[in-house]
Amino acid sequence: MEGFTEEVRAFLHGSGRIFSERVSEDMVRFNENGRPFSVIAVPIHEKTPEEAAAKQRIVELIRRESPHAMILPEDRWRHSGDLFRKRLSAHLGIFQSVFARNCLVRRIPRPEADTFLKDVHSYGSARCRYAYGLFTEKDVSGFQAGSLVAAASFSNARRILIGDRSAASYEWIRYASLPGLRVSGGMGKILKAFLRDIRPGDVMSYADREWSEGGVYRRLGFVEEGLREPVLFSIDPVTWERKALRSGEAAAEGAYFFMNWGSVKYRLTCLPSESDQ
Repeated sequence: MEGFTEEVRAFLHGSGRIFSERVSEDMVRFNENGRPFSVIAVPIHEKTPEEAAAKQRIVELIRRESPHAMILPEDRWRHSGDLFRKRLSAHLGIFQSVFARNCLVRRIPRPEADTFLKDVHSYGSARCRYAYGLFTEKDVSGFQAGSLVAAASFSNARRILIGDRSAASYEWIRYASLPGLRVSGGMGKILKAFLRDIRPGDVMSYADREWSEGGVYRRLGFVEEGLREPVLFSIDPVTWERKALRSGEAAAEGAYFFMNWGSVKYRLTCLPSESDQ
């Protein structure tokens, strides 16, 4: 697996930044000098779920020492290399920037959102009920007016109890911008449009712990509500595609195994308080 860590090392140092390194087991943590940012490069070669779970625990211990660390599993690097190189560059502060105030937000057809998210989101697209897009209002940062630069998707409603009141709860399923582009205020602008149009009683979402603990949700007013359990995946050793394994499901012969670090669940309650009524 030395080839993988060497590739990550070359990419990081090619950014012009200075990194120190620390090896733990077969993983390498690259710490950027002068900033509380690091990358944990995680080779994947585990042949059993037990080996994958053991590695997951080791990485969890490493990230406790580097709470701002980005975890980079080998399958992401191999299967979606260009997308993840651009995403890694964005974490290093190397990205184009567009302000949401220079964009228009509107509902878009689900097939349009599906095509966009398949190309730019780490987990591709997913079934949804509502989809929104952010479009540049004028020529900006190399994008022509009317360019779709970010999209989000939301589920249909389900009824839940908030206190003693029944409310319509929706899941915020996906959000992503174009690779190498950061839309400042983009998530907030889309959320505002969704709240205005749909008037939910509640919105919940998950932050994937491979990338962050979900600080952007907290800034938008969401409250942390626990953790979703880690997921076991099988990895095709040729294509490096992931497949989530259900409990007791067998992987294809020769597959590698990988276990992620779960997700943080967040919730935004939109019902007015009793004192506001």
